[in-house]
Amino acid sequence: MASDGARKQFWKRSNSKVPGSLLRATPKVPTTPVKAKRGSTFQEFERNTSDAWDAGEDDDELLAMAAESLNTAVVMETANRVLRNHSQQQGCHKPPGALEPEQKLKPSVEPPLVPSGDLRLVKSVSESHTSCPAEELRKLSWSGIPKPVRAITWKLLSGYLPANVDRRPATLQRKQKEYFAFIDHYYDSRTDEVHQDTYRQIHIDIPRMSPEALILQPKVTEIFERILFIWAIRHPASGYVQGINDLVTPFFVVFICEYIDEEDVDTADVSCVPADALRNVEADTYWCMSRLLDGIQDNYTFAQPGIQMKVKILEELVSRIDGQVHRHLDQHEVRYLQFAFRWMNNLLMREVPLRCTIRLWDTYQSEPEGFAHFHLYVCAAFLVRWRKEILGERDFQELLLFLQNLPTAHWGDEDVSLLLAEAYRLKFVFADAPNHYKK
Repeated sequence: MASDGARKQFWKRSNSKVPGSLLRATPKVPTTPVKAKRGSTFQEFERNTSDAWDAGEDDDELLAMAAESLNTAVVMETANRVLRNHSQQQGCHKPPGALEPEQKLKPSVEPPLVPSGDLRLVKSVSESHTSCPAEELRKLSWSGIPKPVRAITWKLLSGYLPANVDRRPATLQRKQKEYFAFIDHYYDSRTDEVHQDTYRQIHIDIPRMSPEALILQPKVTEIFERILFIWAIRHPASGYVQGINDLVTPFFVVFICEYIDEEDVDTADVSCVPADALRNVEADTYWCMSRLLDGIQDNYTFAQPGIQMKVKILEELVSRIDGQVHRHLDQHEVRYLQFAFRWMNNLLMREVPLRCTIRLWDTYQSEPEGFAHFHLYVCAAFLVRWRKEILGERDFQELLLFLQNLPTAHWGDEDVSLLLAEAYRLKFVFADAPNHYKK
């Protein structure tokens, strides 16, 4: 029949790749069906199988993780895998002679190579004729931002700078001019009766900040006083609250690094920085800090309801993640507010070194509502990170003392990356299923 040829053509197998199709050495498809050779192992079968949904992302791995128990060893192993996959872009193959996974986990004296994502970030941000899409910039920044482009990347991620390259100089000039207009208009009122209590508290709190070698330099102290006072005057709903002062430091340090060559900025001398550059740093710090606080201002309004709510959610979340740790704290009458209030109020800045805070904020600014929402999962992962030590303490006083003075002085980027990977896993499991952590 004439239709036989058309029927055969209709049922002819397509040469295009379909989900679950076997990869063959030649694209030619045999006319007679050939039964696929069964692999000796699942891993071998997986290597020989093409999946249209397998795009090299972490989603499948995270789905598998959702079904696993929260064993510390499993968490650490999985976190490392997530981080490696996150840093390596599609198409990157293992070079000859590359280290095995167990070798990669060992600390090395050599500085780590810049991941391919970081190289793309440097290129997209630093080239004057390129505007990197916001979503792409967030993806590239999640695993850490290279120091040479961290300042401009933070300004872009916070929404302070526009994505359009041509508009950036005019925007910077306008915002810097606007900030110093606030200084001229408001700062002289710091000694007025209505504002003197606010200024006095700021003046008391700044010397308590760290790093002391940087903060206690007269020029830096004056900059911090102006930033905090102007913000308090312009936000009467909250005014100045202790804890806000700490949020200035990461922005100031990152932005001042554009003008300082020293590796250890904690002890850098800002007196060598030109006055115009310091003015730019001060204005940029103010606006970026304001952007951050706009998203978490309920943390600092009367009675700090935002913090109260987040500590309560943290307690419920930990009770689901690690019931043994939660029961141990409850058994010894340790209340979450006694240690986690500061974690929310200062965004963990008092718990980890400044270098770790800056790395943490790379990811916070890459996450939707990173400071308001993702921080909650970071705190949960941070608490469970000390599971062994917590369960080893059998006294209220010792428990609380440990939780308020966690041994993180020697933490580095690897520790923060593992913490963030575990927080991302928790977010994946719990964020879209709030009933999981509701009693």
